[in-house]
Amino acid sequence: MNRRKFLHQTSMAAAGVTILNFPIFGKNAPSNKVVVAVMGVNSRGAYLAECYSQLENVEVAYICDVEDNAIKNGLNGVKNAKRQPGVIKDIRELVNKKDFDALIIAAPDHWHTPAAILGVTHGKHVYVEKPCSQNPNEGELITQAYSKYGKLIQMGNQRRSMPQIIDAAKQVKEGIIGNAYYGKAWYNNNRKSIGIGKKIPVPSTLDFDLWQGPAPRKDYQDNLVHYNWHWFWHWGTGESCNNGTHEIDTCRWFLGVDYPNKVTSAGGRYAFKDDWQTPDTQIASFEFAEGKAISWEGKSCNNYPGEGGAGRGFIIYGDKGTLVNHGNDDYAIYDYDNKLVKEVKTNSQNAANNTVSANGNLDFFHFINFVESIRGNATLTSPVTEGHKTVLLCHLANISQRTGRTLHCNPKNGHILNDEDAMKLWRRTYEKGWEPKV
Repeated sequence: MNRRKFLHQTSMAAAGVTILNFPIFGKNAPSNKVVVAVMGVNSRGAYLAECYSQLENVEVAYICDVEDNAIKNGLNGVKNAKRQPGVIKDIRELVNKKDFDALIIAAPDHWHTPAAILGVTHGKHVYVEKPCSQNPNEGELITQAYSKYGKLIQMGNQRRSMPQIIDAAKQVKEGIIGNAYYGKAWYNNNRKSIGIGKKIPVPSTLDFDLWQGPAPRKDYQDNLVHYNWHWFWHWGTGESCNNGTHEIDTCRWFLGVDYPNKVTSAGGRYAFKDDWQTPDTQIASFEFAEGKAISWEGKSCNNYPGEGGAGRGFIIYGDKGTLVNHGNDDYAIYDYDNKLVKEVKTNSQNAANNTVSANGNLDFFHFINFVESIRGNATLTSPVTEGHKTVLLCHLANISQRTGRTLHCNPKNGHILNDEDAMKLWRRTYEKGWEPKV
C-alpha cells in the first residue's frame, strides 16, 4: 500500500480510535498547525522527521544532531516537505526557540530523559522514543516532569496506538480467553560482532562532547557511533530496552499489571568476545502480586525465528484460551482446546530486524495520536506515566542480570527491596552541569 493512501486510511481509522472532534473543514486552520523539531536524525530520527512532515497540517521546523552525516540523513528525510527545516546542533539552543510546539527525541538512550525534561521545562510537548529513560531514576524524573509542567510526553511504543492491537487488548480484558495470567514475549536478530574498539581522535564530523552530553566523559573509540552505543552500559540499555520494551509492554497491558514483586534474568554475552557489554542472550521473568507473570527472551545474535516463525511477538495465556501475536498488528485467538476462534491478519509486513521501523506504516497511528492529542482532539495512548512502568521492567531485568541476583520489589512502585548493591544501579552519575532537574 502506498504511503499517501495509507495516511488517508490511517487518519480515518484514527478518527474512531482517538475521538477527533474538530470539523473537517477546520482541521487545516492555522490554529491546528503543529510544528515540531526532531533531535537525533541519523536513522530512526530521519524516518520520524519524514513521517511527521507528511502528516496533515504538521511542519518540521528544525532538526538537531551533533554529527554532519546524520544531519544530511535528516535533511534528506524531509527533502520533499513544503517547509525545509533549520539545523541546530545544541539541544540547549533548540529548546529556547519559540516557534515550534513539540520536540521529537530519537537520540541515544542516555539523552532521552534529559532532553525530554529540557523540552517540557521550555514549554514543548515531547515525543520520546523508547526507552523513556536510561535508568530507573530517570524514569521517575520524567514522570515527575510530565505531572509538573502540564505538557504531553508520549513514549514511542507504537503498538499502543494500533487499532487491531487495541481491539485485541479490549477482548482479552473482556474475558475472551478467561483470566489472562501469563504473557510470553520474544525478539530475535542476527547482529554481528562490534569488535574491539580502538581509541582514536574524534572525527571532525562529530561533536563528541555534545554527543555525550549528560553522560560522564569517556574517550572516543571507533566502534561506538552511530549504533553500537546500545551495547555499552554507559550510554545504552541493551536489547531488553531497545526491542524488548515493545512486547513486554503489550504483555503488561493485556494482563493489566503495573509493578512487579519479583524479577529474575539469565543470559550473557555469548555469541562473540568483543566490547559488547550488555547481554546478547537474555531470558527475563517478572512476577506480579496479582498472580500473573511475564517472560521475555531476547536473542540478539541468532535469527532463528520464534513461535509461528516470527522474529518477534507475544502470547497471552488465559485459563480459557490463548492469544498469539507475530510482531505486527495481527493476532489469533484459540479456545481452551486450541481451536481457532478468531484470526485478524495484518496489512503491514513484519520486519523485526529493521532498525528504522519494524512496523512500517503502522507507526503512523502513534504519530497521529500524539499530534491530535496536542490539538486537544485525542488522549495519549502511551503517556510516559505508562511507558515508564514498562521500561522499568526492562531496567530491573538488566539490574538482575548485572548483579546475578533475583530482585524482590515493592509492587506499589517497583523499588528494589533489601539489596543495596542492586539499588546502586537505580541511578547514574552525570557530567557536572548536565544533571537533569525537574
